[in-house]
Amino acid sequence: MKIGIIAASGKAGSTLLEEAIKRGHDVTAIVRNKEKLQNKEVAFIEKDLFDLTSLDLAGFDVIINAFNAPQDKPNLHVTSLAHLTSILKDSDTRLVVVGGAGSLYINKEHSLQLKDGKDFPDAFKPTAIAMSEALANLRLVTDVNWLYLSPAAFFNPEGERTGHYTLTGEEFTTNEKGESVISYQDYAVALLDQIETNTDNQVRVSVRY
Repeated sequence: MKIGIIAASGKAGSTLLEEAIKRGHDVTAIVRNKEKLQNKEVAFIEKDLFDLTSLDLAGFDVIINAFNAPQDKPNLHVTSLAHLTSILKDSDTRLVVVGGAGSLYINKEHSLQLKDGKDFPDAFKPTAIAMSEALANLRLVTDVNWLYLSPAAFFNPEGERTGHYTLTGEEFTTNEKGESVISYQDYAVALLDQIETNTDNQVRVSVRY
């Protein structure tokens, strides 16, 4: 497939980039600064996310949005997704979003999210709130083929690639050890698996060990 990865020079984006290349896809890095790309051989579009147009993204089978807003500007999670859905509307391009764990539900009624829990770190709340709002807005989008993949609560940049993971739904879950964790590398495995084998549309799923 022809896959474009927004923020391909970041931690998650660069991991996804290498996983997609490893699988033989035609990959384009979409970055603000091409000099920050670790892979100097990959095709690229050097452009700010908010300057991207429908023409820039035409012809891609999938756009992966790995953009992570600065902690002091959490609302960019909301505005960036709004921009991407506006330029992808009514196209055949699938938008796959690297999401957050804070919006996973912690009760069966789906009235409380992980970010609402008393143990959720205050430092991460503004980002979690903004990402939850961005997801809520995305759920209203009916003219874009989108998939939102939430990682586990501990999204481990240093973890190894095992190739194993557990795909779960909208609710926060833990493994048999009571842990909610996934490495960046195995998150990339799960996300690319979803792109290659899954046809679910306009849904959020989550992944952990």
